[in-house]
Amino acid sequence: MYRILQRLVADPAEAEDLALETFLRLYQRLPIEEKDFQLGGWLYRVATNLGLRSIRSFKRREHYEITAGKYALDDAPETRPTEMFAQKEESALARQALAQMNERQSQLLVLRYSGLPYKEIASALHLSPTSIGPLLLRAEREFEACYRALAQEEE
Repeated sequence: MYRILQRLVADPAEAEDLALETFLRLYQRLPIEEKDFQLGGWLYRVATNLGLRSIRSFKRREHYEITAGKYALDDAPETRPTEMFAQKEESALARQALAQMNERQSQLLVLRYSGLPYKEIASALHLSPTSIGPLLLRAEREFEACYRALAQEEE
């Protein structure tokens, strides 16, 4: 069994595991009460099926790993220095725009885009929860105006 599996999967450790699995399945199937049961053929069939399943799972895993690695390389920031630089510039402009805004408006934006719900923002800033929506809308408009003005100055 081991030699058959080693030729099939080309990995000695995997072949050994599959041979053990084959004999474990034989042990679980015993006692065999069927007439004309061919033990050798049954073992060969089980080992072959396990080997083929192992090859398929290896191919799938290899495909997933290669795909994940490719996307990880594509998303790696160190491979795109121009995008890193542009992102740092955008962050600096956003900070400058927030600094130019009314303090309450900038706090509203920072808290909201940090993921806090309206209720928590309202309690943090001592405001009514129903007023958060309109205040955020005004703050976003103000931020956009400040950001655009700063971006035009940079050009």
